[in-house]
Amino acid sequence: MSDKRDGRIENRHQGGEGLSRRHLVQIGAFGLLAAGLPLPGLAAEKKLKVAAIFATPIEEPWDHQIHVALLKAQKELGIEYKFSEKVEAADFSRVMREYAQGGYQLVLGDAFAAERESRKTAKQFPKTAFLFGSGAGPAEPNFGVFDNWIHEPAYLSGLIAGKMTKSNTVGAVAAMGIPEVNRLVNAFFAGAKEANPAIKKKVTFIGSFFDPPKAKEAAIAQIDAGVDVIYAERFGVIDAAKEKKIYAISNMSDQADQGPDTVITGPVWDMYPTVEQAIKVVRAGVFTAQDYGDFSRMAKGGSTLAPYHKFDTLLPAEVKDLVEKKKAEILDGNFRVDVDENTPVSD
Repeated sequence: MSDKRDGRIENRHQGGEGLSRRHLVQIGAFGLLAAGLPLPGLAAEKKLKVAAIFATPIEEPWDHQIHVALLKAQKELGIEYKFSEKVEAADFSRVMREYAQGGYQLVLGDAFAAERESRKTAKQFPKTAFLFGSGAGPAEPNFGVFDNWIHEPAYLSGLIAGKMTKSNTVGAVAAMGIPEVNRLVNAFFAGAKEANPAIKKKVTFIGSFFDPPKAKEAAIAQIDAGVDVIYAERFGVIDAAKEKKIYAISNMSDQADQGPDTVITGPVWDMYPTVEQAIKVVRAGVFTAQDYGDFSRMAKGGSTLAPYHKFDTLLPAEVKDLVEKKKAEILDGNFRVDVDENTPVSD
């Protein structure tokens, strides 16, 4: 079993046991899918080959959630799945080409650090479907995009933070001041402010998507400055909260196991609805350049709030009731969490 960490394609098949915008497409094809009828161009005996390209180590939460969804798809949808992790921007196009030339019909991943290169490469392989996390829109003919639109559960987490703080100072340690990060942090603080108008906020950006020691250091500085509930938008923050014995809000996945006495809850990104949809349209032969962002929203099952675990008995009933009320309003379409992509600053 080969495991090449320099960005080349890993020659390993991942087992099914492991560790999720806007437009509908080709309704007729979906009708065939729903009816279980054969689709043109799909050989029933041949598995769909799906690959993923990750810029960070696989344990980084953002890429990890995509990976988890693809492992689930391998088990439940019968795809063949391979991935490459820690792919530098300079190697991104090469790895894309290797997968496309290797017969992979669907290639996913995160293109934030290689936007221009990935789009140019995709055009060279018009018969391959590419679906990437991206800060820009889709590009014809075959470059679809998605993102983690989990600002809704981030807002719900903020409600809890606003109610649970005793110092009236809540914090967030995040990657960098880009729209995709800003909207989560701003939604968190919006929820905290709604629940407790007296709160003050502290924000620190570490300038990296994956630097746990730096994130931990930034969190300790905030805690020493009075923060007693902190949003761990990046890995490393929960360790600081655990050491300093304050509450933490996790991010991307259920991270209660990292600090059972510290992590109350947090927004969870479920990429499976996005992955499932992409696989369906590729199998149907109707994949087009579209924005899949809506499949990450709560109403589509693409995001949720992590379980409270032991905090289910520790959170005051009024706090849980407030969260459930707002959650129901979001799912019913009666309440919309604002999308604020401006870079937040500390009070």
